[in-house]
Amino acid sequence: MASSNYRIGLMFSSTGPYSIVAGAMLNGALLAVQELRESGGPVQLEPVVVNPGGDLGRYAPLSAKLLGSGIRQVIGCYTSSSRKEVIPCFEKYDGLLWYPSHYEGFESSDNVIYTGAAPNQHILPLIDHLMAEFGNRAFCIGSNYIWAWENNRILREVVTARGGSVVAERYLPVGETELQQLVDAVLDAKPSFVFSSLIGNSGYAFFRLFRAACLARGIDQPRSIPVASCNLSEPELVEIGEGAIDGHLSSSVYFSTVKNASNERFVTNYARAFPDKPLTSADAEASYIAVKLLALALQEAGTDESRAVKAAVGHQRLAAPQGEVWVDTETLHCYLTPRIGKSRSGGTFDVIIEEECPVAPDPYLVRSSPPTPWSLTAPLLRLAR
Repeated sequence: MASSNYRIGLMFSSTGPYSIVAGAMLNGALLAVQELRESGGPVQLEPVVVNPGGDLGRYAPLSAKLLGSGIRQVIGCYTSSSRKEVIPCFEKYDGLLWYPSHYEGFESSDNVIYTGAAPNQHILPLIDHLMAEFGNRAFCIGSNYIWAWENNRILREVVTARGGSVVAERYLPVGETELQQLVDAVLDAKPSFVFSSLIGNSGYAFFRLFRAACLARGIDQPRSIPVASCNLSEPELVEIGEGAIDGHLSSSVYFSTVKNASNERFVTNYARAFPDKPLTSADAEASYIAVKLLALALQEAGTDESRAVKAAVGHQRLAAPQGEVWVDTETLHCYLTPRIGKSRSGGTFDVIIEEECPVAPDPYLVRSSPPTPWSLTAPLLRLAR
């Protein structure tokens, strides 16, 4: 049977301040395309790769260029600010953006399918663990954009509702690495834990400086002031460097150490395809998932027209590296399996908490029973459906 060929866009900042993560996302998507080609299946994808270079102003023009060329399906963006830049373009051209990144929630669009974790699948389980194991005084740090603002808002509302406190919040420009003043402020505050939404080079610098400062003061940092995140992944541990890799907590739906046959194949094939960057990550897996779900939907729909693809994707089930994944047709977010990992010196994570089955996405936190009136406190980030 002849294959149907479709051009798709891949839009990731493989250079710039968060290139380690975005490059892994691009690699995950390219691996899925390669596997489809090698399988000789009924759907083949021709990727058109564009690189915004971490420049927020380039995302919308590149999206318009892709969609204006006749491409209808684009997998891309890492930051929430870039996603929000391009959504109006996808709505104008009636294209579909497949967004493969964990994010802060409180958004929906008919033109976006979200294959990364929603807040009930990453930050809520992490708050439960941190408060149960370490205490109720949080110090929040983050890159100065919506990912950090919203994650810190969610954490603040849950922690304070449970009798805890956020002793401070600090925000830094994306890519900022002069962080000694921030490190000193954290140590002076003596929090129970640090919650970090720093991305890219800023995060790597903080981990190095904070560990060094704790060692200088005789503080066992992982035990006394753990750093927890919803965005730390395996390739980034390597960037942090020796001596500061271990003991950090990350809440995610995927780690390279997940035990199942699908993940064993994924880890092996990824390392073979990208021997210079052999470690898989949640970001790479989310873009890999997006390509595989898109191919299944295209096969059923017989067209890349957005409405037909959306209708078809709701019928698909994927044996993904993290476990079974499928799209919730009401929210266009995925059922995913929450996990919490603890980093180790070898550059991977030990999975210390794992849900038994995929969890329904709850991007507005209306079904997750948080002890706060979310409907009253959430900002109006919802996009037209």
